Amino acid sequence: MDTASPLDTGPAFGLDTVGLFDLPRPASECRIVVAMSGGVDSSVVAALAHNTGAEVIGITLQLYDYGAATGRKGACCAGDDIRDARAVCDRLGIAHYVFDHESAFREDVVEQFADEYLAGRTPVPCIRCNMGPKFTDLFRMARELGADCLATGHYVRRVEADEGGPHLYRAVDPARDQSYFLYATTQEQLDYIRFPLGGLPKTQVRELAEKAGLRNADKPDSQDICFVPDGNYAKIVTKLRPEGGVPGAIVHAATGATLGEHKGIIHFTVGQRKGLEIGGQPEPLYVIGLDAENREVRVGPKRMLAVESAALIETNRIGPIPDEQLTAKVRSLAKPVPITLDGPLGDGASTTIRFAEPEFGVAPGQAAVIYAGERVVGGGWIDATTPVAS
Repeated sequence: MDTASPLDTGPAFGLDTVGLFDLPRPASECRIVVAMSGGVDSSVVAALAHNTGAEVIGITLQLYDYGAATGRKGACCAGDDIRDARAVCDRLGIAHYVFDHESAFREDVVEQFADEYLAGRTPVPCIRCNMGPKFTDLFRMARELGADCLATGHYVRRVEADEGGPHLYRAVDPARDQSYFLYATTQEQLDYIRFPLGGLPKTQVRELAEKAGLRNADKPDSQDICFVPDGNYAKIVTKLRPEGGVPGAIVHAATGATLGEHKGIIHFTVGQRKGLEIGGQPEPLYVIGLDAENREVRVGPKRMLAVESAALIETNRIGPIPDEQLTAKVRSLAKPVPITLDGPLGDGASTTIRFAEPEFGVAPGQAAVIYAGERVVGGGWIDATTPVAS
């Protein structure tokens, strides 16, 4: 076994690896479980954990081996990625376990993804995965293994608060921030989980991987949903729900006029402009809404996309709601915009967020994540929107 010496991060990078994991006892008495996808981020977390002097165990969940089926690397659960995770653990001299969770993942994430598209909604399966198989099962496994904490390669920060337990903050590197996908983290989970990369830029993470001699130091980042590595969502949904490919009418949302025919509502999301294949219109048209029951794609000018509020369901709150301006993101890459909160947040309650200015492209099925500055306050699933009165 080609075992690496402990990663010497101090002189080169000034990192306090022990401090990154906020261990309750001397590191030599602790055990850290690291969630390993086979990518460079989780591999560096394993190397940093190894450097603390704690016992480290790597766990990989085999969720969906679509990458192997397509022959393309980059799907986080593909066979190549499991081999990469195992090779990193061998290099570091730590234990590595693989658990088959394909059936649970298919039921909780993939099937629901297809059902959401079939219902004319815009799903965010990565949040569902974190809420279900990834965090729930990993937490259980880590505790069964007697670990003091579970560490992941997510770019988000866990910050100790004066009271009420730690809070969740956006990553220092805004280009890598993944807080949108973690708003449903519970306080109990946040007490136990660690995010060592939240304060680092990606360039430094790759430097650390090189320094540790990890085989995946130059591995490209995965850009797609793990079970849709080629980005063709409609193909996956059609395979699971063939009825989603039934043609229907493209209807103007203002006039009710039929403008054309589509090949199935699963090919469209709210805010979409390309792919409508209808010409001769006086202004560009966007998808305003999807009527799944009648198989209608409703289109209109951009101004019809403007909404003044969104109703949220299944909400989660992390820490107290501060008395300051709140903002919200309705898509992972969107810029947070000012909002007011109308109703309770957390414990699964329903609430409404009201935008200070009209917001565009807000679609049922997406998540709305609420911030106070850099801190994640919580969020919920968008169930419905209220358009701006014309």
